[in-house]
Amino acid sequence: MNILVTGCAGFIGYSLTHKILLNKNFKIFGIDNLNTYYSLKLKNERLKRLKKYKNFNFYKVDLNQKKKLISFFNKHKIDVVFHFAAQAGVRYVFSHPEKFIESNIMGFHNLIDVSKHYNIKKFFYASSSSVYGDENKFPVNEKSKLIPKNIYGLSKKMNEEYIHINSNISTKYIGLRFFTVFGEWGRPDMLILKFLKTAQDKKVFYLNNSGKHWRDFTYIDDVVKNLEKLLTKNFKKNTIINICSSRPIYIKNLIDYLCKKTNFFNIKKIKQNKIEAIKTHGENKKLKNITNFKKFSNFYNSVDKTIRWYQDYKKLI
Repeated sequence: MNILVTGCAGFIGYSLTHKILLNKNFKIFGIDNLNTYYSLKLKNERLKRLKKYKNFNFYKVDLNQKKKLISFFNKHKIDVVFHFAAQAGVRYVFSHPEKFIESNIMGFHNLIDVSKHYNIKKFFYASSSSVYGDENKFPVNEKSKLIPKNIYGLSKKMNEEYIHINSNISTKYIGLRFFTVFGEWGRPDMLILKFLKTAQDKKVFYLNNSGKHWRDFTYIDDVVKNLEKLLTKNFKKNTIINICSSRPIYIKNLIDYLCKKTNFFNIKKIKQNKIEAIKTHGENKKLKNITNFKKFSNFYNSVDKTIRWYQDYKKLI
C-alpha cells in the first residue's frame, strides 16, 4: 500500500508516519514545506528519524505549488492520503491571517482538486474541535452545531464543506476532528510543552482565564493507535469522526500539577482570550464503534511521559 502523509514533519504527521513505517508492506511518501512557525530543529529531527526507513520518501513541497503536486501524483500511485499539513496556532491567526488562508484553505483545496483525478481509495484529513466553538451542549458529537470562534476553526469548517461540493465520488473522505492532542514530539506552542519551556527559562507563565477552562486532552499514542485502526477500515461513504478521549481536564488543575512537578510557581493570571472556547469535550462513541478502541491512556501518566521526553529533548524546543 502506498500512503501519502502531508505535514509529515509536524506533530501528528510524524507520529503516525513513524509508527506505520514499521509495516514493511507500506510505502510512505511524506510531504512538508518545513515552515518556521516553530523550531526547525524539532522538525528536522523528526525527519531525520523517518529517513532511516527504506520505505519512506520525503518531498519538500508547499501545497500551494499546484504544478509540483500534479508532478508528484503523476509519478507515484497513491492509495491512501493522510492530510495533516496546515498552519497551526489559534492565536497566531491575529498577526498572520494570510498564512491560514494560504495553507488551511487554498492548500487544502489544491490537494483535493489535484488528488481527485488519481483514484485515491481513502482520504483522511485533519479537522479540529475548534469547529464547535462555544457549543455548550456537552459532550459535542459529530452532529452538533458548528459555530467556530476564530479563523482557524472557520478554515477547518470550510474544508469540511468543500469536500461535499468538490470531491471524487470514488474516494472516501474521512474528516478527523482532533481535540487537543499532546505528548512526546509535540508542538512547543501547546500548553504543556510551553509551560515546561517557560519553567526552564525561568520566565513568567501567563495563564489564560486564570485556568478556569477545560480541554479534552488526547494523548498522541492513543491518536496514532486509532488512526492505524481507521486505516484498515472500509468506509461506504464520507464521514466525520471526533478524535478525543472524552475526558475534559480543568486547566487550573493541570497547571497546579505541572507547578509541583517542576517546582515552578511564577504564574500570572490573565483575562479570557475571546477567540478561544471555554470548554472542549467531545463524544467518542463513533470512534470507538469503528475502531473498537477500549481504553484511553491515563492522563497524568501521559503528562509524566511528556515531561520526561522534554527533559531529554529540550534543546530542540
